[in-house]
Amino acid sequence: MLQYNVNLEGKTVLITGVAGFIGANLAKRMLNDFKSVRVIGIDCITDYYDVSLKYERLHELKIFGERFVFIHDSIANKEAVERVFSEYHPYIVINLAAQAGVRYSITNPDAYIESNLIGFYNILEACRHSYDDGLDGVEHLVYASSSSVYGANSKIPYSTEDKVDNPVSLYAATKKSNELMAHAYSKLYNIPSTGLRFFTVYGPAGRPDMAYFGFTDKLVRGEKIKIFNYGNCKRDFTYIDDIVEGIIRVIQYVPMKNVGEDGLPVPPYKIYNIGNSSPENLLDFVQVLYEELLAAGVLPADYDFDAHKELVPMQPGDVPITYADTIPLERDFGFKPSTPLRDGLRRFAHWYKEFYK
Repeated sequence: MLQYNVNLEGKTVLITGVAGFIGANLAKRMLNDFKSVRVIGIDCITDYYDVSLKYERLHELKIFGERFVFIHDSIANKEAVERVFSEYHPYIVINLAAQAGVRYSITNPDAYIESNLIGFYNILEACRHSYDDGLDGVEHLVYASSSSVYGANSKIPYSTEDKVDNPVSLYAATKKSNELMAHAYSKLYNIPSTGLRFFTVYGPAGRPDMAYFGFTDKLVRGEKIKIFNYGNCKRDFTYIDDIVEGIIRVIQYVPMKNVGEDGLPVPPYKIYNIGNSSPENLLDFVQVLYEELLAAGVLPADYDFDAHKELVPMQPGDVPITYADTIPLERDFGFKPSTPLRDGLRRFAHWYKEFYK
């Protein structure tokens, strides 16, 4: 197991996408666990989904007072990013800002280029120039990648050693591009960076475009839910608290800087999967979701679930299975996501009942 080489106490941490599902939960955890950490959060609050959820997440961070600073802007705005770095001099940068969603990328490609490519480039450039004039600069850049980079790979579980050269969506292509860009900047400018491939993140106050949330909305409205590939899909559902725990551990170990035989830096660069390593069949998943929605009182006891299910073909950009190999994460950090699906969906159902009462 690796020994932590980063002390977060008294440091400034920049979290991009801080109003997002993962960003807000990470900010809250960091501010709770590290009493002298200051979090600078930036988010442009897009209307990709209900912005009231984003504002609610930000509202919960107000209790931390001056230790949390929110900046309403986009990382695609180069001047805004430069201002943040020049004013706050972040010690750790965690890039979670991105346009998410596989299907949305098919009809709205511009949003992905702007946020996921231009935005990430701006973050990399700001990290690069944080070392100007002999300053210490950014100690560690951690950024969100995605299980989508594995495309339709037939070898499972997905390992970070696998080739990921055949994305099946623009979203996946942008996430693979992020990994390549980070590697280049690590090589050229000795920026320590770690990419995290997240697997199907879910939980309370999550993203309404994700299946568990979208299905719930439709069932509550009495609409049919569409189960793709006739239910013959498996997803490695990973609970939000496990994702955040993985990030917290990873940011505290900076990949080592070394010089190669060419006299140039050996890239201080790592990639990890963070997933539950327990793929669930979609039909089993929706059954568990239905049972927990019933138990929480979100749906009435006499709800006709079978009448509200529709089995449909696979959609463009989808893959039949996601399955994380987390052995490197376990080896280096002594951690493996382990929240059972039913436990996570139960917490979501109780949150949903309370939030939309």
